[in-house]
Amino acid sequence: PAATAAVTGDSLLNVCMDAKHHKTEPGPEGQLYGQCVLWKDNACCTANTSMEAHQDQSYLYNFNWDHCGAMPEKCKRHFIQDTCLYECSPNLGPWINQADTSWRKERIQDVPLCQEDCEQWWEDCQDAVTCKVNWHKGWNWTTGTNQCPRGAMCQKFKFVFPTAAALCEQIWSGSYRYTSHHRGSGRCIQMWFDPAQGNPNVAVAQYYA
Repeated sequence: PAATAAVTGDSLLNVCMDAKHHKTEPGPEGQLYGQCVLWKDNACCTANTSMEAHQDQSYLYNFNWDHCGAMPEKCKRHFIQDTCLYECSPNLGPWINQADTSWRKERIQDVPLCQEDCEQWWEDCQDAVTCKVNWHKGWNWTTGTNQCPRGAMCQKFKFVFPTAAALCEQIWSGSYRYTSHHRGSGRCIQMWFDPAQGNPNVAVAQYYA
């Protein structure tokens, strides 16, 4: 049984999910752009994907952050970072599940996010405006980009997501889980880290695998 466990555990480490823009295997990417540069030593994203992650309406998903008016930059950087983590990180294996959507075979669920990352995301976005709780579905796509569904009201994040946990857990239908673990604890995934100190998420994936 120990051998089987080891095999299963290892297969969850250093992997890329089977999704729309991911590489089949992680590896170095010298030219990663902007906020995605944290993953350049070992990434599941290409340089092109990292560039697109920073566009307001990138071809990655034709998703428009500014669906209720312009999203403040301090808020948008968290969504860019969230995109970089999702597209580039090879350390999400323990939370990869099957997905039954046309555009991806796998997704992440319940990734334990460090408390600070989640709180700061909420803090910087509380005055941004949106019309939906779950951004994965229910949009009006008739124009080719997401628009608020008929009758949906634009409100500040702090009313749509009353807590940091609500934001992190609901916005991408359970992709993240709010935790009370702190950055550097080895028990939670960091959206932000200093690449000079190495990638702290490698140890976190090992722990959960």
